[in-house]
Formats: sequence, C-alpha cells, structure tokens
Amino acid sequence: MPRGAYWPGSVRRVPEEQLQAAGRRRPRGVYWLPNLLTTASLFCGFVSIVQGMNQRFDLAAMACFFALIFDSLDGRVARWTGTTSAFGEQYDSLSDMVSFGAAPALIMYEWALKGLGKFGWIAAFVYVAGAALRLARFNTNLGVVDKRFFQGLPSPAAAALVVGLIWTFTELQAMDLVSWRGSDLALLGWLITVYAGLTMVSNAPFYSFKTMNPRRRVSFMTAFAVMLGFGLVSLEPALVLFLFFLGYGVSGWLYALWLRSKRLPSPFARHDEPEL
Repeated sequence: MPRGAYWPGSVRRVPEEQLQAAGRRRPRGVYWLPNLLTTASLFCGFVSIVQGMNQRFDLAAMACFFALIFDSLDGRVARWTGTTSAFGEQYDSLSDMVSFGAAPALIMYEWALKGLGKFGWIAAFVYVAGAALRLARFNTNLGVVDKRFFQGLPSPAAAALVVGLIWTFTELQAMDLVSWRGSDLALLGWLITVYAGLTMVSNAPFYSFKTMNPRRRVSFMTAFAVMLGFGLVSLEPALVLFLFFLGYGVSGWLYALWLRSKRLPSPFARHDEPEL
C-alpha cells in the first residue's frame, strides 16, 4: 500500500512527498521585531484605558500617543527588514482597534461624555464603529487605492485628535489657564468625537506621507522646520500635538474642496467601495 495520508473529510489519499512539501511551505513562528513593536502599541493602548478608568487623563493621553509612535514603527521596521507577514498585518489591525478605537472612545466617555447620558455613549460608539470600519476598509484596499493618500482619516490620527483634546485641557486646567464648565467640555468633546468617527469612514483624501523617501536630500529650510517642530513639541507637547492633528484632521476636507473647485477627480474616484 502506498505511503501517505488522508486529508480530513476526503477519501483521496495524498502522497507522503506532497505532505512533506506542504509542511516545508507552512510558516513556523512569527517575526519577533515588528510584532514586538505591535505588542508595545497594544500594551500602551491597554494602559491608556486603565489610566482613563482611574481618572488620570493626562497619563491616558500620553500612553495613547506612545501607542501611535510604536504603531508607526512596526510597519516600517517590517518593510525595512523584509519581515512583513499576513500574521503581522492582522495583529496590527487588532492592536489598532484597541489602541485607536476602543481606548480613545472610553477615555473621552469618562472625561466628558458620561454626563450626557445616551447621547454621550452614542457619540463614543460612533467613534468605535468608525474606527472598526476604517480598519476593515484599509485592509481590503491594500494595494488598490492611491498610496499617496488615506481614504478617510486614519485611526491613529483620529485617536490623537480625541485624546489630544483631553490632554490639552487637562494641562490647561492644571495650570489654571482655563475654567471651562463641564457642559462646555462635554459639548466640545462630543463634537470632536463624532467628527473623528465620521471622518474616518469618509472619502476625504488625507496625505499618507508614504511617498517620503528618508534617503532623499532635503533643503536647509525643511531641516530647520523639522527641528523647530521638535522644539515646539518639547515646550508644550499637549497643545502643539493637538493643534497639529487638528490641522491634519481638516486637511483632507480642504484638499477635497480644492479638488472640486479645480474640477479635478478625487484619488479614489475610480475605486469601488468594499462590499459589506
């Protein structure tokens, strides 16, 4: 009788040589470096949620920004080292859902939306749903859409917009520079949360920075502007980062309006939406 085995649910005998070839093709283990960075991003997202539950909103916001840094590194490290994998892509999406989907919504709910009752948790859910749909659309559009632009606000930028608001006003209130009432903060938080959630699932084109070549020479003024940016962040990190992501959060809509005024097509005009 020829040596081999039966596939489960089949009566066809598979030769042993074919089984050995399939075993050689099966990936074993995972690449440790990019997935370590993804784990660090996931850990920061978890810490962000815990600190938000403990009413330490400044630490919660900072942990979310650290998650953003690790998330921006894992994909680049995987590409630079040739260690990209399907496992890493799925793991990164699950991590993003925690760090940039659930965490910002829960922190904002604890900070300002809880007093609004059902309108508060609905706003938080709009953000969570927007992040989930944004990540699902991003995964299905890989290699299809124009890589120069994101279709909708990316979830890390949306998270930075939401927690940046919390961090900024937490710092300003600690320094007695603002004395806003809770109702005012609740309204502002509600608007920012809903705006970020809806913009994530929009078709507005946001520049992705993926075409920037780190090996290309830049002008002296560009290098000076980068150093000036780092200096401003070091002076008032909460306010400067919030203003930066606020500007980025509206840049896609402004660019879409500019394209319409010039009667130019959107980068996603010929791209069909993924089926639900």
